[in-house]
Amino acid sequence: MLTGKNILLGVCGGIAVYKAVDIASRLRKAGANVDVIMTKSATKFVTPLTFQEITGNPISCDMWEKVHTWNVEHIALAQKADLILIAPATANMVGKLANGIADDMLSTTVLASLAPVFLAPAMNTNMYNNPIFQRNLQTLRQVANYNIITPAEGHLACGTSGIGRLPEPADIVRTVENYFTPVQQDFKNVKILITAGGTREPIDPVRYIGNRSSGKMGYAIAEAAAKRGAAVTLISGVTTLTASAGIKVIKVETAKEMQQHVEANFASNDVIVMAAAVADYAVAEVSEQKIKKASEKLSLELVKNPDILLGLGQKKQQNQLLIGFAAETQNLLKYAQDKLQRKNLDMIIANDVSKVNAGFNVDTNIVKIIGKNNLVEDIPLIKKTALASIILDKINKLKTH
Repeated sequence: MLTGKNILLGVCGGIAVYKAVDIASRLRKAGANVDVIMTKSATKFVTPLTFQEITGNPISCDMWEKVHTWNVEHIALAQKADLILIAPATANMVGKLANGIADDMLSTTVLASLAPVFLAPAMNTNMYNNPIFQRNLQTLRQVANYNIITPAEGHLACGTSGIGRLPEPADIVRTVENYFTPVQQDFKNVKILITAGGTREPIDPVRYIGNRSSGKMGYAIAEAAAKRGAAVTLISGVTTLTASAGIKVIKVETAKEMQQHVEANFASNDVIVMAAAVADYAVAEVSEQKIKKASEKLSLELVKNPDILLGLGQKKQQNQLLIGFAAETQNLLKYAQDKLQRKNLDMIIANDVSKVNAGFNVDTNIVKIIGKNNLVEDIPLIKKTALASIILDKINKLKTH
């Protein structure tokens, strides 16, 4: 998909620069013409000659160096680019772009270009979570042609562990390829309601009962559905994820809040995908004040939360599709099939959350997809983004029959 495409790779200063070399190589192997702009800080980690040898093009670093074309260099590259990829993107560069600052070759070129911009932030966890940086990132998310590639979690160069790693070069290049891959608009004029994330049930003003859900599966389905033309309403429990512009997001915290918004939007949607991890129980009496640690034991009376999915199944119309999820640790198939029939679902996606790299708070999953006819399809370890497309393909078949 990248043959003949002009990719402008922006490289900022950070230890992850070594991955940018691999990114440039992979883009070239995929058929792209790659121009590279390095910040001065980036040249302290890897020499421009390395990128020049890989791309076969001269490398730009300085606004005042001799130009390589007859035109003003930053304008020439800005107009030439079909896509701009900045990897790694430092907090400094994100801050410049978010505030319209153009004081070096890279920031000036980006601001002078109409090409789509993909930024892959990479930095220390505390820097990434800093509210000022997050504000700048959110500013760019709201700009139509800016796209943020979420950093990975794991061991960082500073010796800590957390979010902030530059994703693997193969994943970044795949993101670029996906941009140029035509997406079939098979969900155009289809309204989809999706729930995602976990709910929290308060104990007192400080504490709550919750679960490990990150919301990644539900958000992946929402993003994929929107790209395929659907009008998406995403009712989200507590999560750190953000949805793309164009997706209507309703934030909730408790199971009852989720029930209220799901029921209010249920009738107006054609497809309902219940991917949220809704708490089964809530505290009977929530303390208005923080409960003090006065004794060795504390007993809480829990009451059952409403079964949102069961209620939807009872009032589902003939022209609606209702999709559920089952997260189990034992008897996966038995429990999922029972849930499918008892709650009047059209399809259920079941996964054993006790398995490594499956279930909560990871980017991958291992699932069984079960239809109304009880046919079971096993999906081995797969990225949740790829699984989202498979789920939508199956929903598409259901709605066309």
